[in-house]
Amino acid sequence: MRRYGKHTDEDDVRVRPNRKGNRPRTNIRPKHEDATEGFVLTVDRGRLTVLVEDRTVTAMKARELGRKGVVVGDRVAIVGDLSGEKDTLARVVRVEERSSVLRRTADDDDPYERVVVANADQLAIVTALADPEPRPRLIDRCLVAAFDAGLEPLLVLTKSDLAPAGELLKTYEPLGVPYVVTSRDDLADDDAADQVRERLTDRITVFVGHSGVGKTTLVNALVPDRQRATGQVNAVTGRGRHTTTSALALPLPDTKGWVIDTPGVRSFGLHHVDPARVIDAFPDLEPGTEGCPRACSHDEPDCALDQWVADGHAEPARLYSLRRLLATRERREGD
Repeated sequence: MRRYGKHTDEDDVRVRPNRKGNRPRTNIRPKHEDATEGFVLTVDRGRLTVLVEDRTVTAMKARELGRKGVVVGDRVAIVGDLSGEKDTLARVVRVEERSSVLRRTADDDDPYERVVVANADQLAIVTALADPEPRPRLIDRCLVAAFDAGLEPLLVLTKSDLAPAGELLKTYEPLGVPYVVTSRDDLADDDAADQVRERLTDRITVFVGHSGVGKTTLVNALVPDRQRATGQVNAVTGRGRHTTTSALALPLPDTKGWVIDTPGVRSFGLHHVDPARVIDAFPDLEPGTEGCPRACSHDEPDCALDQWVADGHAEPARLYSLRRLLATRERREGD
């Protein structure tokens, strides 16, 4: 082995040739200024189905995106073969800025956030009135997640032929959440489906709920040409079986609206939610927090909201609803 002394010359330095003849690595990433805009419809095992103009294209995530995830609802920049023909593959090279992000965690102690969908503006919380029984705690958690993400909530109550909706609706009346009540017979009626569709027109609505509540059945009635598999409720456990395995965005016929069907959830963790943001969904109560002590949880003896309500600035039921939602992080959904 040759050893160099103190007085070496650049000519003495041996440079190993690049046998592969490829270019050296660089941190400069391509800008892809000629990329086409697309809308992510579904993600399945690393493959993305993207709507590009009037056709669907199969794509994969480009390496330059690193660990940045791509989810249903994302608006992306895509390059490569955009013909949509069989056995072709394009590349998603950029994820555009998101207008909203709906997140959840496995439970309240799990710091890992899971992005459910991006760019939705309405969250439809689908709950059966019976078979399976409604779980108000899960509804509360979904409402908190919707308020935190800046989505407008919509309560969709199904199977009203099995149980009345009045008692459950009374619980959420102070929140002013809009609602739709359907029965299994209604979904076979085009007029009934149109009434639900009116709530979704010109909006991107994500459907969330337990397995077996009729979520996918409702989506099938709204988008009849794209039938998804449905299942039955287990007679022993009272829980539904997961028939929807991945989120899927579907266009509403004759409108500019979209519905996003998601797999049934057993839990909806709120570890990621800052309780201070929940008050934003209560504009009638928010001015009353100016007199609260620093870092007030709005559920403690010296909270200024008690006096605000006592002075007649807001209804007591609204303060109760706020505190019930804030307390959802301390309670399990089945409580």
